[in-house]
Amino acid sequence: MRLLAQQILLGLLIGGLYGLAAAGLSLIFGVLRVLNVAHGELLMLGGYASFWLFALLGVDPFVSLLGVVPALFVLGLGLYWALFAFIVRSHEEVRIKNSLLIGFGLALVLHALAVRLWTADERSITTGYAGHAVTVWGLVVPLVRLWSLALAFALIWALHLFLRRSRWGQAIRATAEDWEAALLMGIDVRRAYLLAFALGTALAGAAGSLVSVGYSINPSIGLEWTLKALIVVVLAGMGSIVGTFFGGLFLGVAEAVSAVVVGGPYREVVGLVIFFCVLVARPQGLFTR
Repeated sequence: MRLLAQQILLGLLIGGLYGLAAAGLSLIFGVLRVLNVAHGELLMLGGYASFWLFALLGVDPFVSLLGVVPALFVLGLGLYWALFAFIVRSHEEVRIKNSLLIGFGLALVLHALAVRLWTADERSITTGYAGHAVTVWGLVVPLVRLWSLALAFALIWALHLFLRRSRWGQAIRATAEDWEAALLMGIDVRRAYLLAFALGTALAGAAGSLVSVGYSINPSIGLEWTLKALIVVVLAGMGSIVGTFFGGLFLGVAEAVSAVVVGGPYREVVGLVIFFCVLVARPQGLFTR
């Protein structure tokens, strides 16, 4: 039972990162109706940015978020104008098809570029406090992963408040509901699309930075994290930003429990099974009405 409880705890800690990675993907797809399958590669870039800031300049990985998030935000602006701006002028079905093609191409380019620049070796950040942990009720809690979980929740909550209370956040929500009505009300729909895409990219970079602290990164992690994010988006349901955090926790715990019950090699299958079951039984997601 203690082993199971420890695995559930570790599942919660990585589940927060699943939720943060999925929040950006959910925001982009929910507003633009564009499925960016290169989302995991953007997360990978954020991880490498934090790694090299630590390796070359000695910047603490948590402090590096202050540079990585704005840098990925600017990258998101550039990617939107260069690759995705013309797609949003099409109908929804055409948007999804074209965005899949562009996303796959972008993922291949970023993966090849990362291998070329940094090789395919595993990279991880080892700080002076990397091995620190606390024991609570007999369970070992790694402090680095606990801080990552707290930061992931803080970023998702900040996004939730931005979308609910700020002027541009409300404009993004209105555009997601009905872009034609939003346009008639005087909302700059194109700017709302641009801001939503850049915010989603910045969240992917933040997730990558936190992944590089507690886990290893390499150029091939993009596909894995894109799949995790897609599963969490389906679990949470479209339009539920805070729900993505709890969806990520749910997926993390499910994988952790499956590793104890059926063995580690099958933990990746569990997410796909949950993905299929939710699509069949409750396609609107577990955390939306």
